[in-house]
Amino acid sequence: METRKFFKDELNRLRQDILAMATRVEENLGKALVALRTRNSELAKEVKTDDAQVDALQLKIEDDAAIVIATQQPVARDLREMVTIFKLTSNIERVGDHAVHLSKAAKKLAKKGDSPFKEQEHLEKMAETGQKMLRAAISAFMKQDSKAARAAASMDNEIDSEHKALTETILKVMKKNPDMVKGALQILHTSNQLERLGDHITNICEAIIYMVEGKHEELNG
Repeated sequence: METRKFFKDELNRLRQDILAMATRVEENLGKALVALRTRNSELAKEVKTDDAQVDALQLKIEDDAAIVIATQQPVARDLREMVTIFKLTSNIERVGDHAVHLSKAAKKLAKKGDSPFKEQEHLEKMAETGQKMLRAAISAFMKQDSKAARAAASMDNEIDSEHKALTETILKVMKKNPDMVKGALQILHTSNQLERLGDHITNICEAIIYMVEGKHEELNG
């Protein structure tokens, strides 16, 4: 019984660390979004600094999880959760990388002054949806709720829709205004990064479904 209690305590601690890591990434996305809207280059720098803490959390969680697996030898449902933890940390870290990219884009656009592209609004909507999606996915993990994970993954359709609309418009802008190509490509590249952000959160949702239901399910394929 003592061994089982120790395992449960360690598992709960790992869950809280996952929550802390995801919360930091969500906050970074928020900072990057504000930096984009306000041309605040100093705030954009903070995102890069904070991302180092995200990376450190990933290493800590994965090291601790490996020790738990080695010493407690979990099986069945518990083992699936331990495997899922590694999938979550990897994808949360990648989401954090995309937040850093958004902050870098904000710094570049800040140097150029106000963006001539209304299409930047699509970037903002994509980042906002990414925040909501990550929050919903981690809530599903904490609640061990596969239905909630599927609902979170469905938000990726909104990100894809914004990305498609932005891409179509940007290509038209570049064709009509060759002198705006450099700025247009910056926004397009950032949109590509945010589209991938949604894919990583979808991966998180798929991992949660595997954890809860024991089956592999491809979402939004």
